[in-house]
Amino acid sequence: MKQKMKKGFTLVEIMIVVAIIAILAAVAIPNFLKYRADARSQACVSNMKQLQTAAESWRTTQSDPTAVPAKSDLVGTETTKYIRKEADSFICPEGGEYVIATAEGGAITVTCPNASTHTDHVLK
Repeated sequence: MKQKMKKGFTLVEIMIVVAIIAILAAVAIPNFLKYRADARSQACVSNMKQLQTAAESWRTTQSDPTAVPAKSDLVGTETTKYIRKEADSFICPEGGEYVIATAEGGAITVTCPNASTHTDHVLK
C-alpha cells in the first residue's frame, strides 16, 4: 500500500520566510523614510526658489525697487500671478508659510518656517 505524501510547508520553512521578510523590512523601511525626507526637503527648496524668482520678477514691475511682495501677489490661479497654483497648496511640505523679505543690500530672500528644525530647508 502506498503512503500519501502530505503537501505543504513545515513550520520551520514558514518561520524562515518570515525572518527573511523581517530582515528585508528592517533594511528597507529606514531607507524609505530617508528618501521621503530628502524628497520633502527638495520640494521645499524648489518652492523657495520659485518664490524667490517670482518675487524678483514682481519687483521689476514695481516703481519701488525695494518693495517686497506678499505671497498673495505671487501665487494664485489668476493669469496675472507669477506662480499659477492654489495659494493654499504652496507651503512647505513639513507645514508652514514661507517668509519673503529683503536681505542686507536689498536682495529678496525666502525662508522656510521649518529651517530651524530641518537644516536642509535652506536656499543656497
